[in-house]
This record gives sequence, structure tokens and C-alpha cells, in this order.
Amino acid sequence: MDVNVPGLNGIEVCKQIRNENKNLPILMLTAYGEVENKVTAFNNGADDYLVKPFHFDELFVRLNALLRRKEIPQTNVNQFKLADLTIEFDTMQVTRKGVEISLSPKEYKLLSILANANGRVLSKNYIAEQLWDYHIETNQNTIEVYINFLRKKIDKDNLNKLIHTKVGFGYYLKGV
Repeated sequence: MDVNVPGLNGIEVCKQIRNENKNLPILMLTAYGEVENKVTAFNNGADDYLVKPFHFDELFVRLNALLRRKEIPQTNVNQFKLADLTIEFDTMQVTRKGVEISLSPKEYKLLSILANANGRVLSKNYIAEQLWDYHIETNQNTIEVYINFLRKKIDKDNLNKLIHTKVGFGYYLKGV
């Protein structure tokens, strides 16, 4: 976004966008290169600031960096929702259809790992590395056992299954 846009000042547009959407990446692309212009833009919600003229290679890597950052789960997010499943990260409370589900610490950590993957398929090796804070050799069946424990508590008696297997690749969460 440029500072000079028809009708409104780009900083005001940036501020309005940020008030509506906290996660949308905003790159200011403008001829104003003074420090105070940059500070004003950042203070009003910009995530990055690039002064004209610029190289397209630099614009490209900055945009990619913003998009990568957008994909990373934010540490200040304290709730995950998928279909009728809710995870409250602050209280470590898990509910499905409003009913609390009691999980062991390992089951909760496994569910959190799957939730933070945002639908990506996670391999058994990756899950094992994340599930145990120290390096241990785990049998592939160990992860399958924990997935089955979780399925019994999360998906049992529900037509809409949330924990899925991509055969030969791993596990992921997906709702309908």
C-alpha cells in the first residue's frame, strides 16, 4: 500500500485495515523514506515498509517473508476451533460440542501439535520429535497408539471425524 492513495491517506487505510484484521500482512510501498514516516506507518499497523525506488527482488523476498509469518501460528492466539472442537490453550481445556474432554498431558500435547499444523500432514517422526522434549527412539506404533487414544476421545460417537490419516505420510486435523 502507498501512503498516497486517492481519497484517504494510506496510513489511515492501514490503520482501518489493522482494526478490522489483525493478521493481514501489510507492506507499505512509498516514496516517503524519512524515519518518522516509517515510525508512523509501523505504529499504525504496517508490518513492513519499502521505499521507492526498489528492486523487485527485494519486494519479492519481503512479501514472501510476510506470507511465511502469516502461516506461523501466533503465540498470542489462545484458542483453536475446528468444526465443533475447541482447544483453550491458556487453560488446556478441550471441548467437543461443548462437552469437556479429559486428555492426558501427552494426548493434549499431540492434539496441540496437530492443531498448530493448520491442516498440514505431519509425519510420525515429526510428531515424535515434538511430543517428547528429549531425543528418544520411538517405535512407529507408539505414535499410532497415541493417535488411537486421541481418536477415541475426540472422534468417538461423532459422524464428523477430525483426526485423519494420509496413508504413508502421517496425520492431520480437518473438519467438514
